Amino acid sequence: MATSNDKPKKRESLRRLMDFLFGFKNKRGEILDHWIYSADGFSISPQEFYTTVEQRLADRKIPGMEIGRQEFAEAGLLSDQRLYLRLLRERLAITTCAAPFGSIFFFSCRTVHVPALVRLWHILAALVFLNIMGGLLIPPLGLVYAGIAQLALMFALVGVLRNASAGGRSNLDTILLKIPVIATIYEDWFREETYYREDTRSLYLKLLPALIKELAEEACAAKGFKLEPHLQPIPSLNALNKPSQPDKVSPGS
Repeated sequence: MATSNDKPKKRESLRRLMDFLFGFKNKRGEILDHWIYSADGFSISPQEFYTTVEQRLADRKIPGMEIGRQEFAEAGLLSDQRLYLRLLRERLAITTCAAPFGSIFFFSCRTVHVPALVRLWHILAALVFLNIMGGLLIPPLGLVYAGIAQLALMFALVGVLRNASAGGRSNLDTILLKIPVIATIYEDWFREETYYREDTRSLYLKLLPALIKELAEEACAAKGFKLEPHLQPIPSLNALNKPSQPDKVSPGS
Protein backbone atom coordinates (compact mmCIF):
# COMPACT_ATOMS: atom_id res chain seq x y z
CA MET A 1 0.00 0.00 0.00
CA ALA A 2 1.38 3.38 -1.01
CA THR A 3 2.11 5.82 1.79
CA SER A 4 2.12 9.61 1.86
CA ASN A 5 5.94 9.55 1.71
CA ASP A 6 5.99 7.68 -1.61
CA LYS A 7 5.13 10.71 -3.75
CA PRO A 8 8.03 12.91 -2.52
CA LYS A 9 10.41 9.98 -3.00
CA LYS A 10 9.15 9.41 -6.54
CA ARG A 11 9.44 13.13 -7.35
CA GLU A 12 12.99 13.18 -5.98
CA SER A 13 13.94 10.09 -8.03
CA LEU A 14 12.38 11.62 -11.13
CA ARG A 15 14.22 14.90 -10.52
CA ARG A 16 17.54 13.11 -10.17
CA LEU A 17 16.90 11.18 -13.38
CA MET A 18 16.02 14.38 -15.27
CA ASP A 19 19.10 16.10 -13.85
CA PHE A 20 21.29 13.21 -15.03
CA LEU A 21 19.78 13.17 -18.52
CA PHE A 22 19.29 16.86 -19.20
CA GLY A 23 21.17 18.78 -16.50
CA PHE A 24 24.16 20.80 -17.67
CA LYS A 25 25.00 22.84 -14.60
CA ASN A 26 24.79 21.62 -11.04
CA LYS A 27 23.15 24.48 -9.15
CA ARG A 28 21.79 22.54 -6.22
CA GLY A 29 23.76 22.24 -3.05
CA GLU A 30 23.44 21.49 0.63
CA ILE A 31 23.59 24.46 2.99
CA LEU A 32 25.99 23.42 5.73
CA ASP A 33 25.80 26.61 7.75
CA HIS A 34 24.06 29.98 7.62
CA TRP A 35 24.23 32.97 9.95
CA ILE A 36 23.03 36.56 9.80
CA TYR A 37 23.88 39.60 11.94
CA SER A 38 22.45 43.11 11.73
CA ALA A 39 22.96 46.61 13.11
CA ASP A 40 20.18 49.20 13.17
CA GLY A 41 21.24 52.56 11.70
CA PHE A 42 24.62 51.32 10.50
CA SER A 43 25.76 51.80 6.90
CA ILE A 44 28.78 50.80 4.86
CA SER A 45 29.51 50.29 1.17
CA PRO A 46 29.29 46.55 0.38
CA GLN A 47 32.20 46.95 -2.04
CA GLU A 48 34.30 48.49 0.73
CA PHE A 49 33.53 45.62 3.09
CA TYR A 50 34.23 43.00 0.41
CA THR A 51 37.58 44.65 -0.36
CA THR A 52 38.51 44.44 3.32
CA VAL A 53 37.64 40.74 3.39
CA GLU A 54 39.62 40.10 0.21
CA GLN A 55 42.68 41.86 1.60
CA ARG A 56 42.56 39.90 4.85
CA LEU A 57 42.12 36.62 2.98
CA ALA A 58 45.09 37.46 0.75
CA ASP A 59 47.23 37.58 3.89
CA ARG A 60 46.08 34.07 4.84
CA LYS A 61 47.34 32.62 1.50
CA ILE A 62 44.83 29.76 1.52
CA PRO A 63 45.78 27.28 -1.25
CA GLY A 64 43.24 26.40 -3.91
CA MET A 65 40.74 29.13 -2.99
CA GLU A 66 39.11 31.36 -5.59
CA ILE A 67 37.64 34.74 -4.62
CA GLY A 68 35.07 36.55 -6.72
CA ARG A 69 32.03 38.79 -6.61
CA GLN A 70 28.73 37.59 -7.99
CA GLU A 71 25.34 39.18 -8.42
CA PHE A 72 22.18 37.33 -7.39
CA ALA A 73 18.66 38.46 -8.18
CA GLU A 74 16.62 39.69 -5.23
CA ALA A 75 13.53 37.95 -6.64
CA GLY A 76 12.89 36.98 -10.29
CA LEU A 77 14.96 37.47 -13.41
CA LEU A 78 13.85 41.08 -13.85
CA SER A 79 14.39 42.11 -10.23
CA ASP A 80 17.30 44.13 -8.89
CA GLN A 81 20.65 42.43 -8.47
CA ARG A 82 22.43 42.16 -5.13
CA LEU A 83 26.22 41.85 -5.00
CA TYR A 84 27.71 38.99 -2.98
CA LEU A 85 31.27 37.97 -2.18
CA ARG A 86 31.91 34.33 -3.06
CA LEU A 87 34.76 32.15 -1.84
CA LEU A 88 35.21 28.79 -3.54
CA ARG A 89 37.54 25.97 -2.61
CA GLU A 90 37.02 22.52 -4.09
CA ARG A 91 33.24 22.10 -3.91
CA LEU A 92 32.68 24.34 -0.89
CA ALA A 93 31.32 27.83 -1.50
CA ILE A 94 31.15 30.50 1.19
CA THR A 95 28.88 33.31 0.06
CA THR A 96 28.53 36.47 2.11
CA CYS A 97 26.30 39.49 1.69
CA ALA A 98 26.56 42.99 3.15
CA ALA A 99 23.44 45.00 2.37
CA PRO A 100 20.87 47.44 3.78
CA PHE A 101 17.34 46.39 4.67
CA GLY A 102 15.49 49.62 5.29
CA SER A 103 17.29 51.36 8.16
CA ILE A 104 18.94 48.06 9.14
CA PHE A 105 22.23 46.85 7.71
CA PHE A 106 22.88 43.13 7.75
CA PHE A 107 25.71 40.71 7.11
CA SER A 108 24.94 37.14 6.10
CA CYS A 109 27.12 34.14 5.37
CA ARG A 110 26.17 30.82 3.79
CA THR A 111 28.37 27.77 3.47
CA VAL A 112 27.19 25.53 0.65
CA HIS A 113 28.50 22.20 -0.55
CA VAL A 114 27.84 21.56 -4.24
CA PRO A 115 28.86 17.96 -4.96
CA ALA A 116 30.47 16.89 -8.21
CA LEU A 117 27.75 14.99 -10.06
CA VAL A 118 28.44 13.27 -13.36
CA ARG A 119 25.72 13.94 -15.93
CA LEU A 120 24.91 12.10 -19.12
CA TRP A 121 26.56 14.81 -21.20
CA HIS A 122 29.84 14.32 -19.31
CA ILE A 123 29.87 10.66 -20.33
CA LEU A 124 28.92 11.48 -23.93
CA ALA A 125 31.65 14.13 -24.14
CA ALA A 126 34.23 11.62 -22.89
CA LEU A 127 33.06 9.04 -25.44
CA VAL A 128 33.23 11.62 -28.23
CA PHE A 129 36.83 12.42 -27.25
CA LEU A 130 37.80 8.73 -27.27
CA ASN A 131 36.12 8.20 -30.66
CA ILE A 132 37.92 11.20 -32.14
CA MET A 133 41.25 9.83 -30.89
CA GLY A 134 40.38 6.42 -32.31
CA GLY A 135 39.49 7.95 -35.66
CA LEU A 136 42.86 9.73 -35.82
CA LEU A 137 44.65 6.44 -35.16
CA ILE A 138 42.92 4.44 -37.90
CA PRO A 139 44.97 5.77 -40.89
CA PRO A 140 48.42 5.00 -39.40
CA LEU A 141 47.48 1.82 -37.46
CA GLY A 142 44.48 0.30 -39.18
CA LEU A 143 41.08 -0.49 -37.74
CA VAL A 144 42.06 -3.36 -35.42
CA TYR A 145 45.18 -1.80 -33.93
CA ALA A 146 43.42 1.56 -33.63
CA GLY A 147 40.72 -0.11 -31.54
CA ILE A 148 43.36 -1.72 -29.32
CA ALA A 149 45.15 1.63 -28.94
CA GLN A 150 41.84 3.35 -28.11
CA LEU A 151 41.14 0.78 -25.39
CA ALA A 152 44.68 1.17 -24.04
CA LEU A 153 44.23 4.95 -23.98
CA MET A 154 41.05 4.60 -21.94
CA PHE A 155 42.79 2.40 -19.33
CA ALA A 156 45.76 4.78 -19.27
CA LEU A 157 43.48 7.74 -18.56
CA VAL A 158 41.79 5.82 -15.75
CA GLY A 159 45.23 5.05 -14.30
CA VAL A 160 46.22 8.70 -14.47
CA LEU A 161 43.04 9.77 -12.65
CA ARG A 162 43.55 7.17 -9.92
CA ASN A 163 47.22 8.09 -9.43
CA ALA A 164 46.39 11.81 -9.31
CA SER A 165 43.84 11.12 -6.58
CA ALA A 166 46.38 9.18 -4.52
CA GLY A 167 48.90 11.99 -4.87
CA GLY A 168 47.10 14.42 -2.54
CA ARG A 169 47.59 18.11 -3.37
CA SER A 170 49.86 17.35 -6.34
CA ASN A 171 50.22 19.52 -9.42
CA LEU A 172 48.34 16.94 -11.49
CA ASP A 173 45.45 16.97 -9.02
CA THR A 174 45.26 20.77 -9.27
CA ILE A 175 45.38 20.67 -13.08
CA LEU A 176 42.64 18.03 -13.37
CA LEU A 177 40.33 20.06 -11.14
CA LYS A 178 40.45 22.91 -13.67
CA ILE A 179 39.66 20.89 -16.82
CA PRO A 180 35.97 21.00 -17.82
CA VAL A 181 34.20 17.61 -17.87
CA ILE A 182 37.36 15.83 -16.67
CA ALA A 183 37.17 17.68 -13.34
CA THR A 184 33.64 16.44 -12.62
CA ILE A 185 34.39 12.84 -13.58
CA TYR A 186 37.63 12.92 -11.61
CA GLU A 187 36.01 14.29 -8.45
CA ASP A 188 32.89 12.11 -8.58
CA TRP A 189 34.48 8.80 -9.54
CA PHE A 190 38.19 8.84 -8.74
CA ARG A 191 39.25 11.48 -6.20
CA GLU A 192 39.71 9.83 -2.82
CA GLU A 193 39.13 11.38 0.56
CA THR A 194 42.22 11.78 2.76
CA TYR A 195 42.80 12.94 6.32
CA TYR A 196 44.59 16.02 4.97
CA ARG A 197 41.66 16.99 2.77
CA GLU A 198 39.23 16.50 5.64
CA ASP A 199 41.39 18.56 8.00
CA THR A 200 41.96 21.46 5.61
CA ARG A 201 38.28 21.41 4.65
CA SER A 202 37.31 21.69 8.31
CA LEU A 203 39.69 24.63 8.79
CA TYR A 204 38.25 26.34 5.72
CA LEU A 205 34.67 25.90 6.93
CA LYS A 206 35.43 27.11 10.45
CA LEU A 207 37.96 29.91 10.04
CA LEU A 208 36.63 31.81 7.03
CA PRO A 209 33.05 32.44 8.24
CA ALA A 210 34.54 33.41 11.61
CA LEU A 211 36.88 35.88 9.87
CA ILE A 212 33.98 37.44 7.96
CA LYS A 213 32.01 37.85 11.19
CA GLU A 214 35.05 39.38 12.91
CA LEU A 215 35.51 41.94 10.12
CA ALA A 216 31.79 42.82 10.24
CA GLU A 217 32.08 43.43 13.97
CA GLU A 218 35.16 45.61 13.44
CA ALA A 219 33.39 47.66 10.76
CA CYS A 220 30.41 48.29 13.06
CA ALA A 221 32.54 49.00 16.13
CA ALA A 222 34.54 51.61 14.19
CA LYS A 223 31.31 53.63 13.86
CA GLY A 224 29.98 52.92 17.34
CA PHE A 225 27.53 50.16 16.43
CA LYS A 226 27.13 46.62 17.69
CA LEU A 227 26.07 43.62 15.66
CA GLU A 228 23.02 41.76 16.86
CA PRO A 229 22.85 38.04 16.10
CA HIS A 230 19.85 36.20 14.75
CA LEU A 231 20.40 32.83 16.32
CA GLN A 232 17.25 31.04 15.24
CA PRO A 233 17.18 30.36 11.47
CA ILE A 234 13.93 31.14 9.73
CA PRO A 235 12.39 27.97 8.22
CA SER A 236 12.22 27.78 4.45
CA LEU A 237 8.95 28.32 2.60
CA ASN A 238 8.82 24.61 1.83
CA ALA A 239 8.98 23.83 5.54
CA LEU A 240 6.34 26.47 6.31
CA ASN A 241 3.97 25.00 3.72
CA LYS A 242 4.25 21.43 5.02
CA PRO A 243 1.08 20.30 6.79
CA SER A 244 1.54 19.63 10.46
CA GLN A 245 1.18 16.06 11.65
CA PRO A 246 -1.93 15.38 13.72
CA ASP A 247 -1.37 14.62 17.38
CA LYS A 248 -1.35 10.94 18.20
CA VAL A 249 -4.29 9.81 20.28
CA SER A 250 -3.57 7.37 23.02
CA PRO A 251 -5.50 4.09 22.85
CA GLY A 252 -7.29 4.78 26.10
CA SER A 253 -8.72 8.15 25.10
